[in-house]
Amino acid sequence: MKNHLLTTLFFLATIGFTSYAQEALFRAQNIISPEIHEDNSVTFRLHAPNATAVQVTGDFLPSVKMETPMGLMDGPGKAELKKGENGVWEFKTPVLDSGLYNYSFTIDGFSSIDPGNPFLIRDVASVTNIFIVGGGHADLFMTNDIPHGTVARRWYDSPGLGMDRRITIYTPPGYEISTEKYPVLYLLHGAGGDEEAWLALGRTAQIMDNLIAQGKAKPMIVVMPNGNVIQDGAPGEGSKNFYKPQFMIPKTMDGTYEGTFEDIIKFVESNYRVKADKASRAIAGLSMGGFHTLHISRYYPNTFDYMGLFSAAIMPREDATGKVYSNFDETLKAQMDNGYKLYWIAIGNRDFLYKANQEYLEKLKGMGMPHDYVESEGGHTWKNWRVYLSQFAPLLF
Repeated sequence: MKNHLLTTLFFLATIGFTSYAQEALFRAQNIISPEIHEDNSVTFRLHAPNATAVQVTGDFLPSVKMETPMGLMDGPGKAELKKGENGVWEFKTPVLDSGLYNYSFTIDGFSSIDPGNPFLIRDVASVTNIFIVGGGHADLFMTNDIPHGTVARRWYDSPGLGMDRRITIYTPPGYEISTEKYPVLYLLHGAGGDEEAWLALGRTAQIMDNLIAQGKAKPMIVVMPNGNVIQDGAPGEGSKNFYKPQFMIPKTMDGTYEGTFEDIIKFVESNYRVKADKASRAIAGLSMGGFHTLHISRYYPNTFDYMGLFSAAIMPREDATGKVYSNFDETLKAQMDNGYKLYWIAIGNRDFLYKANQEYLEKLKGMGMPHDYVESEGGHTWKNWRVYLSQFAPLLF
């Protein structure tokens, strides 16, 4: 009787597993999307027999002006898919430049990911598909057959914030078996990001692996903190667990992060083999992270020899009243007088922060503060920031 019961339970479990596997199989569609052609054009496909209109939107299309929480900004354009046989909609792009692109579908007004593409990224609370067109600069964003570094998610104690916090750290290939000490790049995200942003959206590990393998960048540790001081970790990864990420949360640009940044440096220099001197420290960030970079490097004026401001959010803020933001001109001059090796500023010519960055450049020129300036095409986008990282990292150390 007992053996008969066990046999029956096994039979039912097998049926259940088989049914689930068949369900997953039947849900799958034999559709290739996106299909990257030899000439670097791309075809998108979607099986939606009952839809009346399907569009694709992504950063491979000409940009359009859009209203955002930060004002009027460039956003991705849209293109119409055409319905073909068996209810499959298609759109083929012109030849695309080498790059990493994101996209999504709109089906009868409803936004959707591409069910034929399992590769996704989250930017704040938006989830989109991605694809890479190689054969050029975007080869840096690919995982190639080369030595790879290690990415660790660590927790560090922040006495200044009164909590343990999550941090992402990249160590270069061979770090674990080496006795060498390494320089450090502190890489800061923008508003709405977290300690996952530069890794997922910025492709930091792939960029560093490839640059190091090509001999274009020195092996270095890259530290990617969470700049949202009321969080202990990214949404879904910290003690608040799963909740919807927000673009701006309290205390992100009020001086608290900058004023407690030494907690991060102390953790890194106590737990990793690093060269703990000014010549071996770099700091860079995008947008809000560029704002943080400007003020952290000025507030600790003899700490970093390399600074990178990527599309920096240089703007007056009503909550910027703390000690960190006081005596701006004096502390900036102290940073200049202490000397450094690189103060690097980059921005797109259609970025909504372009004017503010030009005004800051004029200020630096007026006070005789050495700096390098790079102006690219485009706006306030990861498409630019990935490129800036790949240009900035080879200049370090």
